[in-house]
Amino acid sequence: MKVIVLGAGVVGVTAAWYLAKEGHEVTVIDRQPAAAMETSFANAGQISPGFSSPWAEPALPLKVLRWMAGPHAPIVVRPRLDFAMMRWLEQLLANCNAHDYDVNKSRMLRIATYSRDCLDALRRDTGITYDDEQRGLIQLFRTQKQVDAAARDMKLLDLAGIAHEFLSPDDIARHEPGLMENRHLFQGGLRLPGDESGDCHMFTARLAQKAEEELGVTFHYETNIEALDASASDILGVRTSMGRMTADAYVVSMGSYSPLLLRPLGIRLPVYPTKGYSLTLPVTDPARAPVSTVNDATHKVSITRLGERIRIGGTAELTGYNLRLSRDRRELLELSFSELFGRGGDLSQGAYWTGLRPSTPDGTPVIGPAGRFANLWLNTGHGTLGWTMACGSGRVLADRMSNKRTEIPCLDLSIDRYATA
Repeated sequence: MKVIVLGAGVVGVTAAWYLAKEGHEVTVIDRQPAAAMETSFANAGQISPGFSSPWAEPALPLKVLRWMAGPHAPIVVRPRLDFAMMRWLEQLLANCNAHDYDVNKSRMLRIATYSRDCLDALRRDTGITYDDEQRGLIQLFRTQKQVDAAARDMKLLDLAGIAHEFLSPDDIARHEPGLMENRHLFQGGLRLPGDESGDCHMFTARLAQKAEEELGVTFHYETNIEALDASASDILGVRTSMGRMTADAYVVSMGSYSPLLLRPLGIRLPVYPTKGYSLTLPVTDPARAPVSTVNDATHKVSITRLGERIRIGGTAELTGYNLRLSRDRRELLELSFSELFGRGGDLSQGAYWTGLRPSTPDGTPVIGPAGRFANLWLNTGHGTLGWTMACGSGRVLADRMSNKRTEIPCLDLSIDRYATA
């Protein structure tokens, strides 16, 4: 088939790669001058299937109320008259129960673990590098309550067959020597040895180049996607700033902007932007810097080593499509890093960035056909885990579009799960 992929972030580019590997003629369209220039540009840098969990957990409503009273809340809702946000929050709260949490987390673990395996195979096949490390991830618990809550997640990790181990503060310091001086802050930690890290922008840019040079994928950058033309049952073309383009099939991978494109077609995609932030700074003292990735469970901040740089990422802000950089969000990132690694990196040289994560209320991405349009496919809604789930999502999508049997169950990842919501 001739396939047009809308969006050149990590999710769109990996989908294009796997579609081209299946022999399809693939064109990718994006408004930016190069691949991975928006949400994929400076994310947290972690590929973390073991850390895949929905925000919609039973304790979330009380946590949000408690955070509202403090200056450094990990999740912030900026009040606004926005029906889409209110509807999304309503659906999020509906998922805040033990049953839905277990179902959603199991789905996320399935696609995320598969995606890591696909990435490993891609790395072996292509030799691609991206400041990548395969050294695992440690989630840091500062309170006994956090340790107790982790016990439920560890049971789900057992069921999913994901390797993990609980660490004492001294164990944590052995894996991450930069935390030695501050190990008294922790009650313990959860280590996920199968998790990885790497620069998502570097990976996506290099994979796009390989896709173009080795597989013949065509990229149209600096091209605005304006609308989809449709009949009652098919997409007829995509209107762009470079003119109308047509194909046999169309894939929507436009992140948080996907629902805006689909709404005129009557498709209600439950994806809303959750704004995230990051700081990227140089390593100043390797002995005090992270070796791999740590997640601060208290501040919901991740700290990742990317070569000679450190990426500090986190926080979630519901404020529509606003891309202004908030001072209080930077303060939270700096606070977590200062408490954990202090002199390991120079915060004064930190490059501050924000991006809009395309999040679903249940945390699970939307991968599959789009309702009544036979040739329209969705690959979006990955939230904070786009980098983690990208390769697996692209492979699943390519297999389904090629009428091949998928290697993992994936029917429950489609938009159909929201039909009765």
